[in-house]
Amino acid sequence: MKDVDQQQQQDDLEITSDKVTVLEGHQNEVFSCAWNPSVTSLLASGSGDATARLWQVPEGKEKVTDPIVLQHLPNMNDNKDVTTLDWNPTGTLLVTGSYDGQARIWTQKGQLRYVMGHHKGPIFSLKWNFNGDLILSGSADTTTIVWDPETGDMKQQFELHTLAILDIDWMDNTTFASCSSDKTIYVCKVGNRKPLKKWIGHDDEVNAVRWDPSGQYLASCSDDMTAQIWSLDSDEPLQVLKGHTLQIYTLQWAPTNSHNGERILATASFDATVRIWDAMNGTCLYTLKNHREAVYSISFSPDARLLASGSFDQLLNVWDVKAGTLKKAFKTNGGIFEVHFNKTGDKLAACTSNKQVVILNQMKSV
Repeated sequence: MKDVDQQQQQDDLEITSDKVTVLEGHQNEVFSCAWNPSVTSLLASGSGDATARLWQVPEGKEKVTDPIVLQHLPNMNDNKDVTTLDWNPTGTLLVTGSYDGQARIWTQKGQLRYVMGHHKGPIFSLKWNFNGDLILSGSADTTTIVWDPETGDMKQQFELHTLAILDIDWMDNTTFASCSSDKTIYVCKVGNRKPLKKWIGHDDEVNAVRWDPSGQYLASCSDDMTAQIWSLDSDEPLQVLKGHTLQIYTLQWAPTNSHNGERILATASFDATVRIWDAMNGTCLYTLKNHREAVYSISFSPDARLLASGSFDQLLNVWDVKAGTLKKAFKTNGGIFEVHFNKTGDKLAACTSNKQVVILNQMKSV
């Protein structure tokens, strides 16, 4: 009897192919994807084939129209990977970052507006600020640069870190955090030469930083297997979150605080698990186990009800955040680099090592 129940459970979990759209056309692995904030069916993807693509994702089983292809050639070196991309808050402009060290601004129609070449190494992270009037880039050349998207000019370059910058995040329109292989985190303000803060708490490279929705707290995660919670009021971390048994690759705050005021944070690790934490008191609420390999990306739905996770085991898992249970699972045919819910929470994108972008539709009914 137990086997039947388990089979029934498996069937309930599986996502049927009629709810899945596969976007094909990239010639190489797809590293990153980002939904447009205003046109909720418009997806940008960036690949190792020296292109980004703009896809109009159909609602149901209609045929996918050909994407707009954003060519990143000629570029500055042989490595053609488009490593990162981000839409401005109104969804009118896309910025892409490439392994050749150049950032490019494109219109929603795919016209190239600016090539911003000042970095001397690959760009690993790019973010618009909340107003959409500044772009921040972090590079392997150990610097962060603030750009003016109106002119494509560099406004300020910060040379504080001693090794590659792995991630950046805006706290407000002029203040940002950066983290590095040098184990440190800096908080800087545009216009100031000196940093507001330098945090030294991790024992190994710091892979990602994220401000919580209120901008009060910064979460960081590291190869030292911890995540740490910081506030500008303190030089020491407020919490050190321990439990993962291998490197923590990325982390995300839930977009809304839960009813009892908890600040929920999710961390994804090379130990094949995702953990959900009450960040402010340091407790692990759930350890989510259904992956067999490193988890590279996680994404909360906009209402914070669901959490998606993607791994190199080719599994895309969708979890119930409140219950800590697996709701749905879908097997792609490639390792998953990045997962993203769109603004309305009805579509989930996963980009894979097998040149595809996989879209799960009707996510509201999960």
